[in-house]
Amino acid sequence: MNQSPSAPPSRILHITQPVDGGVARIVTDLMRAQLADGLHVTVACPGGGLAPTLRAIGADVRHWHATRSPGRTLVQEVRHLRRVLADVRPDLVHAHSAKAGLAARLAVRGRIPTVFQPHAWSFEAVGGVTASLALKWERWGARWADRVVCVSEAERVTGERAGVRARWRVIANGVDPGRFRPAALGAVRAQIPLLAGLGADTPLVVCVGRLCRQKGQDVLLSAWRTVVRKVPGARLVLVGDGPDAEALRALAPDGVLFAGAAADATPWYQAADLVVLPSRWEGMALAPLEAMACGRAVVITDVDGARESLPAGQEPVPADDPAALATTVTRLLLDPPLRESLGRLGRRHVLTKHDVRHMAGAVTDVYHELLGDGTGAGGEDAARSGRAPRSASVEHTPSGETTEYRESIHS
Repeated sequence: MNQSPSAPPSRILHITQPVDGGVARIVTDLMRAQLADGLHVTVACPGGGLAPTLRAIGADVRHWHATRSPGRTLVQEVRHLRRVLADVRPDLVHAHSAKAGLAARLAVRGRIPTVFQPHAWSFEAVGGVTASLALKWERWGARWADRVVCVSEAERVTGERAGVRARWRVIANGVDPGRFRPAALGAVRAQIPLLAGLGADTPLVVCVGRLCRQKGQDVLLSAWRTVVRKVPGARLVLVGDGPDAEALRALAPDGVLFAGAAADATPWYQAADLVVLPSRWEGMALAPLEAMACGRAVVITDVDGARESLPAGQEPVPADDPAALATTVTRLLLDPPLRESLGRLGRRHVLTKHDVRHMAGAVTDVYHELLGDGTGAGGEDAARSGRAPRSASVEHTPSGETTEYRESIHS
């Protein structure tokens, strides 16, 4: 978003929970690009590794105490966000993931332009009554988002089929191909202590992701027993941490390594012969894009965003199907020339379709639309009722409207 020489920079408030994994990486990439573009960028998030990372790149960070899931603390979390909003006085709010999307939309309620980015739908992550409540909320809460940004067309279709009626924008996830780049496999392995003694000729599969049901590591462990019977000596490394860590360790056969959380997964991608992500649901996972940028072949399951992540001609495997996963992993481990070919093709695909600069530019275009037209959430309702649509810029002029804005946030 280009700023005129005399205009103050637009104030963007990102609100995010969680503060780890792919969502945190996307928020970091967006804020880095937006700061470079001259925007005034603030993030409200709970404590964790994200806050110091963002401060280091020049972002204004406000602490927002919030649990990962909705609960009895939600009312207090919304009130805290309203105080942050009154203090920051953003021109636009961008909420990331289900929890932040819930609290932010309740706090703002359409009073300023709001972008909601689910990063995979909340109702896919749960079951029973909880899934029903999550779906009802997403249908209701869509009215308080000027744009719902989906990271894949499949994610948008999932929302639409579920009855979410929104003003959609699809912006595919992107990664930095300068940071995630090919490297000599043997040299990288020699620098990772956990792989000490593992030669360049040892077949190595790496799975990078939070250790939780969503990412499906249990399915991979089930498939792995078949893989090692057909590829003796193959090794599997799970990179990440999470609530299922102990259960997965109990399931793991001999030869499976647990690396724990990694501040930078790049060396793990570069050390792998094959990167596997057996997710049960996604919007569009970052790990396969990062691995392809590193020139590595990938195997992913057929969830939202998978087919859009892969180069033309490559197919995902069925989700939650250990036999199908084992067949594909085994075939690729036994065919080094095919793996190398897929790795080269994958990097070209990322450079063309999933460069982080494309993603950041598209998000900024959405901001420009919302701040340029000034309608904001509720603009369509205002038009139908005959009232003039609210202009986002009016709320922050130095002629008294700031007080009106502060009062409306707390009403």
